[in-house]
Amino acid sequence: MDNQQNNKKNENPFGDRKPGAPKFNMYWIWGILLLGFIIISFLPSNPGIRTNWNEVREKILSNDVERLEILNDRVVKVYLKKEALDNEKYKDVKKQSQSLFNQNAPHYYFEINKEAFNKNFETLAAEHPEAKAVVIDWQYESDSTGQILSWILMIGAFVLIWSFMMRRMGGGGGAGGPGQIFNIGRSKATLFDKNTKVNITFKDVAGLDEAKVEVMEIVDFLKNPKKYTKLGGKIPKGALLIGPPGTGKTLLAKAVAGEANVPFFSLSGSDFVEMFVGVGASRVRDLFRQAKEKAPCIIFIDEIDAIGRARGKNLISGSNDERENTLNQLLTEMDGFGTDSGVIILAATNRPDILDSALLRPGRFDRQISIDKPDLVGREQIFKVHLQGKELAQGVDPKKLSAQTPGFAGAEIANVCNEAALIAARNNKDKIDMQDFQDAIDRVIGGLEKKNKLISPEEKRIVAYHEAGHAVAGWFLEFADPLVKVSIVPRGVAALGYAQYLPKEQYIYRTEQLTDEMCMTLGGRAAEDIIFGKISTGAQNDLERVTRMAYAMVTIYGMNSKVGHVSFNDSTGEFAYSKPYSEKTSELIDEEVRNLIQNAYERTKQLLSEKREQLENLAQELLRKEILFQYDLESIIGKRPFEHKTNYENYMEGNSKSTPSETQTPIETKSDDHSEEVKH
Repeated sequence: MDNQQNNKKNENPFGDRKPGAPKFNMYWIWGILLLGFIIISFLPSNPGIRTNWNEVREKILSNDVERLEILNDRVVKVYLKKEALDNEKYKDVKKQSQSLFNQNAPHYYFEINKEAFNKNFETLAAEHPEAKAVVIDWQYESDSTGQILSWILMIGAFVLIWSFMMRRMGGGGGAGGPGQIFNIGRSKATLFDKNTKVNITFKDVAGLDEAKVEVMEIVDFLKNPKKYTKLGGKIPKGALLIGPPGTGKTLLAKAVAGEANVPFFSLSGSDFVEMFVGVGASRVRDLFRQAKEKAPCIIFIDEIDAIGRARGKNLISGSNDERENTLNQLLTEMDGFGTDSGVIILAATNRPDILDSALLRPGRFDRQISIDKPDLVGREQIFKVHLQGKELAQGVDPKKLSAQTPGFAGAEIANVCNEAALIAARNNKDKIDMQDFQDAIDRVIGGLEKKNKLISPEEKRIVAYHEAGHAVAGWFLEFADPLVKVSIVPRGVAALGYAQYLPKEQYIYRTEQLTDEMCMTLGGRAAEDIIFGKISTGAQNDLERVTRMAYAMVTIYGMNSKVGHVSFNDSTGEFAYSKPYSEKTSELIDEEVRNLIQNAYERTKQLLSEKREQLENLAQELLRKEILFQYDLESIIGKRPFEHKTNYENYMEGNSKSTPSETQTPIETKSDDHSEEVKH
């Protein structure tokens, strides 16, 4: 019976309340009471039936009037005797007086002039002495009641508006309670404990083997602290996860929460930021107070750069004080609790260069765990994780998919798998095949295919020769990246074609490698010049990339003999508003960059002139098929005249164990017609 009740609770976590139904709030009761008070206050009081002195005179002579109430010398309220109400002629008055709100209300009323009324009543009393039995009550009332009521209403409305504003600005939910003004300094961290367990574990995290080793040690310490403390070791107080967006920093933190089986506080750096002075520091203190009560536990701060920026670099005086106060409090709390308290901090950021140096010193974030984009082996592992639970056709190979997605982060690989499933469903397939994954990769790299975009035959011919120029130039340059696919199918916002390459995974580049890369990038512009004798705007993307590369070779990497072995790279931001070289050197840099690009262009143009036959054949085949792969190029223009094997070829041959896992170079996708270069 208990199991059935527990199952019912699990099936409906909202209880009897339907999902999405509004929660009960005490403000509702106060609002209803105030609304009722306003309604009752503004209900018009019943003054009775309007009459005149002559009619009242007849009622007085009939001995039906009990008393007359004269208000402020202007209005006379007439009250009849109870026995008179039983008379048939007063049936309407009796019915009205029996109402809930009219039991003490006057039966009649009429307006008077004080002197005239006194004269009339004295004449009536002189002629008919029985009229003197009528009680006359003179009353005088001021408007203070209405004024008091208006003040009460105004103050009540002000209190309600202020409470609503405090609730909105203070936020709601989490450890901060309902976000009222007295809870605005409470921490907004979300607590995950045994009652709200995270289901993600380390087996759900692929391609991050080195990072997992680091954080698994932290988890092991929380489970078995004596294993480390008996040898005199101290666990790091904090670990900072650093890496590009989408590489799995937050996912790794969720896995730590799922594996540790200890309370896990999760929040973002922006949760400390508030418009009120001192709120951020107060929330930091409250967070660590809760953490110490729940120790051993883990605190995870995502996007810590929101509060961890380097102090003192903001030029606007006073605009940075609140964030700096929050950071100062965080630094104090991190260095304030003991190493045996069992509170460990994890943080994540993709901008470590802007963090304050005091935040990164030993004793606060002792470890900085770098999470880079996965290599060939890592991408295969990530594909295997995301392919679980999907209906796959025969021939879907994670190795081939990982080779076709160099530079992809884990989030992009997940997007490819999801897009492939959507494409297969859109085509009414029962299973997802490799073609669906190919289309999904094209979608992620180049954008949505523009089937309805009308392109003139002349423009299509220019695009075909442009892309063929890239392909042929890269095919016959030794250090250029090997081609994977070339397409003239319009994609994205303005891309009329793109060429996809498989870059070599390496840390450093030599001069000849960068020069060949520049020549391959200029292959499209050179092909247009050779074939048509004219150039187009389709090379804008290529020229931007070549210009950046040439300036980097001259000003950053010291690869120019005239400028010398100097680097003007400003990684610290010291020269934000000045140049660390003279105007003469600036002119020399510009001249050498132009010479470098012009020499690369002339070399590319000479190469394509020699290979014009292959260029023509490849362009014509592109016009016919629109998409060509590496094996198509081998059949059209022959194999590459170089023996260098790519990492993928070594991996597929089983030699990947002898090839060190290196940092992934971004995939290069050259798209034309003013479109931006897509990099992953």
